[in-house]
Amino acid sequence: MTDRFGRTISYLRISVTDRCNLRCLYCMPEDGVVMLAHDDVLRFEEIAEVTRCAVGMGVTKIRLTGGEPLVRRGVVTLVEMLAEIDGITDLAMTTNGILLARFAEDLARAGLHRVNVSLDTTDPARYAELTRGGDVGAVLAGIDAARRAGLTPIKLNCVVGPCNGDMERVRAYGREKGCQVRAIRLMDFETGRFSVVEGGTGGDCPRCNRLRLSADGRIRPCLFSDIAFDVRALGPAEAIRRAVDAKPEAGGPCSHNWMHGIGG
Repeated sequence: MTDRFGRTISYLRISVTDRCNLRCLYCMPEDGVVMLAHDDVLRFEEIAEVTRCAVGMGVTKIRLTGGEPLVRRGVVTLVEMLAEIDGITDLAMTTNGILLARFAEDLARAGLHRVNVSLDTTDPARYAELTRGGDVGAVLAGIDAARRAGLTPIKLNCVVGPCNGDMERVRAYGREKGCQVRAIRLMDFETGRFSVVEGGTGGDCPRCNRLRLSADGRIRPCLFSDIAFDVRALGPAEAIRRAVDAKPEAGGPCSHNWMHGIGG
C-alpha cells in the first residue's frame, strides 16, 4: 500500500485493550479514565480478521500494544492466532513489563518474536513515583525472562522527563543487558507537539509507514490526528483503504486521542 505522499504502508500497531495496571504521570490521570465497555472492545477473532486483511494488502509488521496488552485475558491465544498468518515478518509487543516474567515463555512459544519494554528509570523510588506505585523490580525480572525466552532484540522505551539521570540509568542498564534504548520526548496531543524517537522511527513523518488499530476497532492513519475509520461499520478492507488515503503528510493538533487507548 502506498499513500498519497508516496510512503509505503507496511506496519500495523494493534491496541488490544485500553486498560493498564499502571497510572503513569504522562499517560493517565491519577483517578483513571472511563474505560471501554466490554462489547466495544474487538474480539480476538475480529483482530485476526483485520490483521489478515492488512497483511493481504501489504502489511508485514505487527505490534501489539495497549493500554497494557498483558492485562488482556487470553492474550497468548491472540499471539498464536496472529503467528499463524502468512506474511508477517515481525510480530512484536510493547509492554510495561510488570507481568512479563509470567508470560515471556508462553509468548515465545506462541510465536511472538520480540518485545519493547517501557522503562523510564531503573531507580525503584523514582519508578514508583512516575508510575504511581509500580514495582521496577517486576519489570527488570520481566526483561530477564524475555531474554531467556529469546524475545530479542529487546528495546527499552524511555520517556525523557525533567530528570536526565533517569535516562542515563536506563542507558547504563541497557548496555549491561544488551538491550537497545530509545529516548521518547514527551508529547502533547492538543498542541501537536512531538519529536522523532531517538533510536527509533516514531515521529519521523516523512518515513512513517504505520497505521493503528484501536481497541474499539478504529483504524487511525496517524497518532496525531482525529481521523479514524470503524472496521465494524466499514469492514476491514475499506477501513484500511480509507485510512491510507487519509494519512496526513505530518501529524498535528488533535483532541480525541488518548495514549492509554491507542498505544503510542
